[in-house]
Amino acid sequence: MIGYRSVTENDLTAEADGGRRRRLWWLIAGRASVALVMVAAALLSARDRLSPTAEARGVLPIAAFILALTLLYALALRFSPLPLGAQSCAQFFFDVVTVTWLVGAANDLHTPYVALYVVVISLASVYLGARGALVTAVGCAVCYTSLTLAPAFGFARAVGDEITAASTGELITNVGLYDVAFLFVGLLAARLAERQARSDVQLVAATHALANLRALHERIVESIRSGVVTTDLGGRIYTFNAAAAEITGYEADALRGKDVSILFGQTADKIALALDAATRGKLNPRFEAECLTAEGLRLRLGYSIAPLHDERGETTGVIITFQDLTQVRALEETQRRQDRLAAVGRVAAGIAHEIRNPLAAMRGSIQVLRSEVDGGSAQAELMEIILRESDRLNGIITDFLTYARPRQVSLAATDLRESLRETFTLLRHSPETRPDHLIEEDYPEEPVGVNADAAGLRQVFWNLARNALQAMPEGGTLGVSLKRTEEGRVRVSFADTGQGMSPEQVERLFEPFSSTRAGGTGLGLSIAYQIVRDHGGTINVRSLEGRGTTIIIELPGNHK
Repeated sequence: MIGYRSVTENDLTAEADGGRRRRLWWLIAGRASVALVMVAAALLSARDRLSPTAEARGVLPIAAFILALTLLYALALRFSPLPLGAQSCAQFFFDVVTVTWLVGAANDLHTPYVALYVVVISLASVYLGARGALVTAVGCAVCYTSLTLAPAFGFARAVGDEITAASTGELITNVGLYDVAFLFVGLLAARLAERQARSDVQLVAATHALANLRALHERIVESIRSGVVTTDLGGRIYTFNAAAAEITGYEADALRGKDVSILFGQTADKIALALDAATRGKLNPRFEAECLTAEGLRLRLGYSIAPLHDERGETTGVIITFQDLTQVRALEETQRRQDRLAAVGRVAAGIAHEIRNPLAAMRGSIQVLRSEVDGGSAQAELMEIILRESDRLNGIITDFLTYARPRQVSLAATDLRESLRETFTLLRHSPETRPDHLIEEDYPEEPVGVNADAAGLRQVFWNLARNALQAMPEGGTLGVSLKRTEEGRVRVSFADTGQGMSPEQVERLFEPFSSTRAGGTGLGLSIAYQIVRDHGGTINVRSLEGRGTTIIIELPGNHK
C-alpha cells in the first residue's frame, strides 16, 4: 500500500507539461504524415500524366520544406531549452506560412488547400488555447487576404494567372467569405477551447483530490496497529496492511490472491455468521484461531469479520481485523498455572518433607544391613536396587521442592557467553552425548551482559540442551546461538534436528509432570520456565514433527 503525500502545484505543473509535450510529439508526427502524403500524391499524379505537372513540381518543395521543419521541431522539442509554449507558437506560425505557400502555388482562388487554414486554426485551439486560436484565425485571414489581393493591386503579378485575371470585386467577395469563415472557426474553436480548459482543470483537480483521499485512507490503514486483511467473497486475500505483515511474518505480495484460510483456518462458517450479524445490526462476533507464521512460529490470533461494501452498497468482500493474542493467552495460562500450583505446592511441600524424612531413615537402615551381607549375594543386589531407587526418589523430591518453593534469585552482571561455554563443555563430556551428536556454538565476539542469576541460567541451559540430545536418538545437530535483538534484549536459541513435537506436546511442554521420556519427572522444563520468568524473560517454542525443535529464550539486556 502506498504512503500518503499531498499533490502540490508543482505536481500539477509537471503533469501539465508532460501532457503538452506528448501532444506536441503527436502534432509533429501528424505534420510529417501530411508531408509524406503530399509527396506520394504528387508522385502518383506525375506518373499518371507521364510527366511532372507544374502543381507536382510546386508541391514537392513544399513537402520537403515541411519535412525539414518537422525534423527541426523534433530536435527543438528534444534538446531546446525554449518553453513549450514558445515552441508551439513557432510551429503554428510556420504552419500558416506553409499553407499560404501551398495556396499560392495552386494558382486557384478556390483551391482545396484553403481548407488547411481551418485545420490549423482548429489545432491551434487545442495546443494554444482560446487566445491562440483567435490569433491564428486573424493570422490566417491576413495571410490569405494579402496573397489574394496583392496581384489585384499591382503586387506580385506573377503569382498566378487566375488570381491576376480575376476582377477586384470577385476577389474582395471571395476574400471576405473566407476571412469570415476563418474568424468564425476561430471564435468557435476559442469557445470550445475555453470550455475544454475548464473541464480539464476540474478533471485534474478531481483526480488529484481522489488520489489524495485514497492515499490518506491507505496511510490510515497502514498506521493501524491491528492487522487488517480484505478479501473477496471467495476468501481470496486482496489487501494486507503493514501490521498484518509484522504480526504474521508474511509479505503482502506473497499472500495476495491466496485463500485466507492460510491465516485463520476454515472461515466460511464464521464469515456467514459475521455477515448475518451485520445484516441484523448486531455486534460482530469475535473469533480465535491458531496461525503458523512464515517462520513456523505458532500464534494465537483474535479476529473479527465485517462486510466490505462498494459504492452501490453491495457486499463485495469482507474485512478481517486481527490481533496477536499469543502473549495474552500465555500470560493467562501462566497465571492459571501459578494459581493452581500455588495451592498444590503448599500442601505438596509439606508432604515431600514428610516423605524425605522416613526415606532417609530407610536408606540409612539399608546401608547398615548391606554392610553385613556378602557383596555377591542376591540380598546385596536387592539392597543395591533399593539404594539406587531411593536416590532417584530423593532426586524427584528435590526437583519438586525446587519447583514448588524456588530459591530466591540473586541477580548480578553476567556474561552469557561464559555461562553457555561452561554448560556445553560439560555437555560434551556427558555420557548422553554420543559421537553422532554434533554441537555447534555461535557467540558474538563482544561480551553479552545481563543481570542474572548465573547458576539458575546454567540450569536452564543444561535442561534444554539435555532435552535436545534426548530428542535425537538417531543422532543429529544441536545448535546454540546468542545475539542481541534490535529492541535491546538478548536472545538465546537452541535448535535441534530431532523428532520434533506435536502442537499438543508444545502446548504442555512447560507443565509439571508432562514428560514423555521414560524415567523423567517432567519438572526440568517447568523449573527452566520458572527461572526464565523470574528473570523477566520469555520462552517461545517452534517445533514440527520429524523436523526438529527450536526454543528461543529472550532476556532483558544489560548495556553497561
